[in-house]
Amino acid sequence: MEITTNLEQGRVPVSVICISGHLDGQTYQDLISKANEIVGTGVKNILLDLGDLTYISSAGLVSLHTISLLTRGEAPPNLEQGWSTLKSMDQTRDGGLQKNFKLLNPRPEVTNVLEMVGFSEFFEVFTDKKKAVDSF
Repeated sequence: MEITTNLEQGRVPVSVICISGHLDGQTYQDLISKANEIVGTGVKNILLDLGDLTYISSAGLVSLHTISLLTRGEAPPNLEQGWSTLKSMDQTRDGGLQKNFKLLNPRPEVTNVLEMVGFSEFFEVFTDKKKAVDSF
């Protein structure tokens, strides 16, 4: 998986993270690390561009969940706890639509996974980058 970032300015600063390839058990921690680095600089709004992501696994879903917690200022789950980390996603989903972490341009195969696990109700999904940045 490749990760690139850039900072966009809407009403507030928005860090756009673009990922390509597979988001799975071998790459999900790289994405979490990048998001943690961004949040550490003080930028609390992240737009994740999924336009070139061709595959997302359950570990990839855990990374989305973890980033949503980071952007809300909450402690991330212990990733070493495996199944309990996945179970905690249900509790966070009850918190409603994420305000500081949004998704851009997921491919149909990624959209299917997001819808299957209910993440389409958890994350705002955009197809227009400017509208996405302006929504923060």
